[in-house]
Parts: sequence; structure tokens; C-alpha cells
Amino acid sequence: MERKRLLPLAAATLLALAGTARAEGLLELYEAARAYDAAWQSARAQYDANVARGEQGRAGILPQAGLSAGVTRSAFENDNPAVNRNFTTQQATISASQPLYRPANLATYRQGQRQIELAEYQLTAAGQDLMIRVSQAYFDVLAAQDTLAFVRAQKTAVAEQLASARRNFEVGTSTITDTREAQARYDLVLAQEIAAENDLRVKRLALDTLVGKTNTQPNPLATPLNVPAPQPNDPEVWVAVAEEASPAIRQARKAVEIAELETDKAEAGHKPTLDATASYGVTNNAGGTATTLQDSRPKSGNVGIVFNLPLFAGFATQNRIRETLSLEEKARADLEATRRQVAQAVRTAFFGVQSGQGQVRALEAAEASSQSALDANRLGYQVGVRINIDVLNAQSQLFQTKRDLAQARYNVLLGHLRLRQANGTLQPEDLARLNTLLAR
Repeated sequence: MERKRLLPLAAATLLALAGTARAEGLLELYEAARAYDAAWQSARAQYDANVARGEQGRAGILPQAGLSAGVTRSAFENDNPAVNRNFTTQQATISASQPLYRPANLATYRQGQRQIELAEYQLTAAGQDLMIRVSQAYFDVLAAQDTLAFVRAQKTAVAEQLASARRNFEVGTSTITDTREAQARYDLVLAQEIAAENDLRVKRLALDTLVGKTNTQPNPLATPLNVPAPQPNDPEVWVAVAEEASPAIRQARKAVEIAELETDKAEAGHKPTLDATASYGVTNNAGGTATTLQDSRPKSGNVGIVFNLPLFAGFATQNRIRETLSLEEKARADLEATRRQVAQAVRTAFFGVQSGQGQVRALEAAEASSQSALDANRLGYQVGVRINIDVLNAQSQLFQTKRDLAQARYNVLLGHLRLRQANGTLQPEDLARLNTLLAR
């Protein structure tokens, strides 16, 4: 029954704090953050740059063409026979080449394609990080609102207890100690209220900064709340999925492939190259040449095959191969380390959700027990078998339990998202499912 009182209390606080602000869901604020968050925009720009860099490798296997032109003014003098004249030579040549066999260029092109895939995995990781950051900020605001609501409710309860102690002292049924204890507890709650108000301002400012809005008002959780256990309910299944879905593992795997292709490029230093070439040129001799007085316009064209075989490069190629083989081994070791880290993170997140659900159940029971204890202490105080401090302690315990229960619920919801982030399956649809647990 007490849990049902939580929503009206929190809602009243929300209205008081937010004024006429419209409440917004988690998915809506995530979409706003995608359009505003600087870290996400940076990741998008880096992705575009990486894609463009990856496509640059294609140039090494495509034809190359060029046009050159020039004008030369020449002066010719000769003593016997005496000749002194000037002439102009205009020249233009268009040339093209097509790599036929260049293994280093082909490896560079393949590396570029792997770089594009790597960029996609990096962008996926950045998107999942944005979802977690928005969700964390969202639930931080809700938790801060709940804390403020509970502190204000406790202040009201302590104020009533203080008034009761004063009345009892005036009629001589209690001592001044009861009044002073209630006054001390009331002053403490006032200080807690000030801290809670400031914490809410800070948390809301963080969310506003993330989504690019002002006075953001998140939807509170609907009650009663029943968060299901992770499905499947086996951490090893989640770890197995991470092997193919985790952006971190995918990035490390692509890094191995890129390192292997770097070795192919190094080994290409021992291999020949073969290119097809073609050119066509026109020369306009206005005023003749050094050997003739007549204007001429010769044209020339050629088509050929260029073969090149490296013979010796001062052991540079051999040492380059040794270097790339070592880097290849490093990339494989990094992949294995990433697998282990991801598996550890998945298991930690999974057991965190399970533990959080157990805490929620335990705190729900503690809330009911604390309410019963408070009721019993109030009755005992009225009949004289309990003192004022007993009631105050029972009130404090109840509101502390309520705050811990609200925080535990938020932690479980966020834990589900972190579990999916850990194994790489976090999607905006997961935020949409969380939206169904929010009051509208």
C-alpha cells in the first residue's frame, strides 16, 4: 500500500519543480541527444573521415590519368652560317596507366575496406555509449526528484512530531527532551532538503546539457514496477553472443586483419610490379625548330607494359616484414585480451542485474516492515510506552528505505542496459521497451 503513495508524492514534487514543463520519455530524450551531444557529433565526423580514408586505398588499383602542357620560347644563334632567330614550342601530352599486378596496392585497398568496417564498429560503440549516458542522466534526475520528495515528506512528518512534542510538553505529559530531539531532527532534515534541492538542480543541468534542452522533465516510473530478469537467464549465453556482437571484439578482430594485410604489403617489397601505360602527345613548333625553319605539328602516341622487379633494398624489406609480423602477433594478443575483458564485463553486468533485483525485493519487504514499525512506534508513543526519539528514528528509517528502494529500481533498469552494452546488443529498441515502464 505504501508503494502506491510514492507516485502521487513524487508527481507533486515534479509539478512543483517543473512548472508547466512537459514530461518526456527516455527514447525522446535520446533522439534529442543524437542531434545535440558534442561527443556523438564528434564520433559521427570521425566515422565520415575514416570512411573517406578507407576509400583512398581504392586509388591504387584504379587507372591513373594525367594531362601536361607547356609553352617554350627559344632563341637560336649560329656563327657559320650566321643565324639568329626565335621560335616557340607548344606541347601537350595526355597519359594513363593501369596497375596490372601490384600486390602492395591490392593489400592497401583491402586494408581500406577493413578500416571502413572498423569505423562502423567504432560508431556503434559511440551510439551505445550515448544511450547509456542519456539513461544514466535520466535516472539520476528521477532519483534526485525522489530523494527530494522523500526528504520533504520526512520534513512534514518530523514537523508534526515536533508540534506533538511541544503540545505534550505544554500539558506536562512529556519532557523538554522530546521537544529538543524533534527540533534537532527537524533542523537536520532542513539541511538535507537544501542538499537534495541542489543535487536535483545539478542532475537536471547535466541532463539538459546532454540533450540540448532546458528544464527537462523526465517521465517518472509507473507503479507498481516489475522488472523481469535477464533473458536468457544464463551469463554464459550472454558471453557467447558478445563474441559476435560486441563492437570492442569486432574492432579487435578487424585490427588483426589489418595487421595481416600490413604483412602482405611488406612482403610485396620482394615481388615484381606490372603496369599498362599509354600516352598521346602533340607538339606545335611555331617558327620552326633549332634544325628547321618551317612550322611543324608532330603527334606521337605509345602503348606499353612496364615491368619492375626489386633486387636489393638494403635489407629494408626483410626488416619491415619482421616488424609487421610482430605487430600482427600483438594484434592477436590484443584481441584475446579484449575477449577476456568483454566476457568479464558481461558477467559482472549480468550478476549486477540479478543482485539488484534481489535488493529491490529485499527493500520492498523492508519498506513494509519499516512502515509497520513506524505505526507501532507512533501508537506506543501515544500510550506512553515509546519515547519521541523512537518515532523519529522509525520515520528516518522508513524514508531512507523508500529512497534506497527507488534508487535500487533505477539501478536495475540501468543494469539491463549496461548488460546489453557489455555484450554489444544494446539498441534504441531497448530504450523504447523501458519507456513502457514510465508513467505518461
